[in-house]
Amino acid sequence: MRWCLLDWPFKPRDAKGIAMKNYNKPMVGQSWLALAANLLLIVFGSLLPGAEPSVSTPWKIGAPIITYWFGPPLTDAVAQQMAEGGWNLVWCTSEEQLDVAQRHGLRAMLQNPLFSPRHTPAVLDDPAQREKLDALIKRVRNHPALYCYHVIDEPGTKYFPELRRLVAYLRQQDPAHMAFINLLPTYARNDQLGTNGDTVPAYQEYLNQYMKIVQPALVSYDHYQFANPGDLPEYFLNLALIRRAAQDSGVPFLNIVQACSWGSSKRIPNGDEMRYLVYTTLAYGGQGISYFVYLAAGDLSGAIARPDGTPTELYHALKPLNHEFVAIAKEVKPLRSLAVYHTGMKPPGAEPLPARAPFRLDPPQASLAYQPRERVRGIMLGYFGATDKPSHVLVVNLDYKLEMVAPLVGPGSLETFDAGSGVWMAAAGKVAKLSLPPGGGKLVRVRP
Repeated sequence: MRWCLLDWPFKPRDAKGIAMKNYNKPMVGQSWLALAANLLLIVFGSLLPGAEPSVSTPWKIGAPIITYWFGPPLTDAVAQQMAEGGWNLVWCTSEEQLDVAQRHGLRAMLQNPLFSPRHTPAVLDDPAQREKLDALIKRVRNHPALYCYHVIDEPGTKYFPELRRLVAYLRQQDPAHMAFINLLPTYARNDQLGTNGDTVPAYQEYLNQYMKIVQPALVSYDHYQFANPGDLPEYFLNLALIRRAAQDSGVPFLNIVQACSWGSSKRIPNGDEMRYLVYTTLAYGGQGISYFVYLAAGDLSGAIARPDGTPTELYHALKPLNHEFVAIAKEVKPLRSLAVYHTGMKPPGAEPLPARAPFRLDPPQASLAYQPRERVRGIMLGYFGATDKPSHVLVVNLDYKLEMVAPLVGPGSLETFDAGSGVWMAAAGKVAKLSLPPGGGKLVRVRP
């Protein structure tokens, strides 16, 4: 049973918990009635087993997410390595691992077959399974480290109705913690998606059904572009479609990117390519990034840690990038992602920079022909603002092999953001000459 204290003086509240306007003035004796009611609630409520507050704060993303896919069992040594590397959301396969995450100041994603409709499709219809689920939620929902429940990876549309029920049920039982679901990429087959048509309409229908039916709190998807040989062409198309779906529903999104190779079809990305993935995700407004995979095992090679747990070169490359991602994502979090423009090459999904754009390159960058499997070269500008007028821009060098200088002109006196120190520094008036490392970027704003 749940209970809560009444306002004193008493003010009836609507469904959102807001005091009703017609009751601002207490009636005679109302204060004493409310006080007596509260005393009764305190006395008898405290005698009820498991009595707890009636309202739990709805889930919010909080700090931008840095996580991974497939890591080692969470021990204190593993958690310390992840915390030092800038990861802030770790996977827990047991309730005991929540304590490990808490000891290292990390947030936890809890895995359990009871959360997955793929493993237990009738969990809500089976009284015994549902009782187990309720008991598990009750045990963990007040744990300080718990951040979300892992539900399913890459579902097709056939799972959406059951996911809707499960997500709604988890939200009802524990609104403070998200149900995490990861979606398929654009290059998934139609039979995997559960939709028909060419790439864009089939994927848009997949996203539309997901957002409408499941109603998630966050959109997560994966896209692994570093093929062997050459790069897959739909990376920016996928980013653009996810960004639009997330914006239309008013929820944040997370990008799961490649950090290893498998078989002969994928290559191991290097540090510059990882920087490219980090900054392009930020420019499209992403508030989370995840790396596939953390631990190399089986036919997976590269990754962030070797099978024995020791860090690889990618771990050391990502360590500063993780901190930069969080610093920049925090800066733009209060703003809206207004637009993303490409100069140079125009891969699928890219939108060209308008001639009279408020933030622009001077001189403008020449157009370059784009061919599938070719690495993208050019400058990308991600616009952000509190209103429809952009105040911030993230300028990204899309060439992950060469450094580049971007002469940026803005609509007012500019400042550049040092993501390492978190400090804004004045530029030369309306012009900022930006030196961008391979795949790297710089956040710029009009001086407030």
